[in-house]
Amino acid sequence: MQGISPRQQQILILARQAGSVTVDELALRFEVTPQTIRKDLNELCDGRLLARTHGGAMLSSGVENLAYEARRQMAAAEKLIIGRHAARLIPNNCSLFMNIGTTTEEVARALIHHEGLLVITNNIHVATILMPRPKIEVILAGGVLRKSDGGIVGEAAVDFISQFKVDHAVIGASAIDEDGAMLDFDYREVRAAKAIMQNARNVMLVADAMKFTRTAPVRIGHLPDINMFVTDRSPPEPVVALCRDHGVRLEIASESSLSSEKMEAAE
Repeated sequence: MQGISPRQQQILILARQAGSVTVDELALRFEVTPQTIRKDLNELCDGRLLARTHGGAMLSSGVENLAYEARRQMAAAEKLIIGRHAARLIPNNCSLFMNIGTTTEEVARALIHHEGLLVITNNIHVATILMPRPKIEVILAGGVLRKSDGGIVGEAAVDFISQFKVDHAVIGASAIDEDGAMLDFDYREVRAAKAIMQNARNVMLVADAMKFTRTAPVRIGHLPDINMFVTDRSPPEPVVALCRDHGVRLEIASESSLSSEKMEAAE
C-alpha cells in the first residue's frame, strides 16, 4: 500500500466519526467524481483501514491491527516530523527505552547523530537502525519475535525490561481515546509497554493525529501516566485539557518548527 493521501486521511476521520461513509456523500463533500472516491475507498480497504459496504465503506475491525507495511505508510510524513521533533527533546548521554511501533522507529532514525546513548528496545527495527552508530549502545530484549512487525513480546521480554531503570522512554500507541486511554491490540505487547513505563523516569508518547480516529481493545495506560506527548496536530479538546490538568507536556511537531531549527543551526 502506498502512503495515503490527505483526502484519504479525511475520509478515515469521517468514517471514525460516523462509523461509515458513502461514495455519493464523499464525492459531494470533496467535489470529485464518484470514480475517484471509489478508488480512494478501494485503496483504504486494500490496506485494511476500511471495509467495503454497498455504496461505501465502514470502519474495519477494531480488534485487529493493520499489517506492518500499511502502518508504516500511514501518516508517514507526520511520523517523520514527530520523530525529528521527539529526538530534539532527548539529550545526549542518557539511557532510553524504545518500544514497538512505526513512530518510535522514526524517532530512532532521528537519533542517529546523538552520542552517549544506551538504548534498550524490544523493537528489532529500532535495533537495526541504531546498531551501526558507534556512539550508541543498543541492548535488544529477548523473547518471542513477532514476525509480522519485528516486535519482541512475551514474559521473557517483560522480565528483561524490568531489570532496568532508565532516564527516558519513548512509546507508541495504536489508538488514543478522548478520555485519555492509550490503547493497543496485542496484550503481550501492552505488557511490555507497561513494564517500559514503570521503569523509566520520564515517559514520552509519540503518536500522530490519526490515532484519535482509531480504536483498539487493550489498555496500555492513561495520559496522566506519561510526562510528554509529541504529536503532529492539536488533539481533541478533552485530551488537551487532560494534559493541561495533569501536567503532561504537549508538543505539537510541525515542518515549520523543524525548518526554524535548521536555520538556527546554520547561523
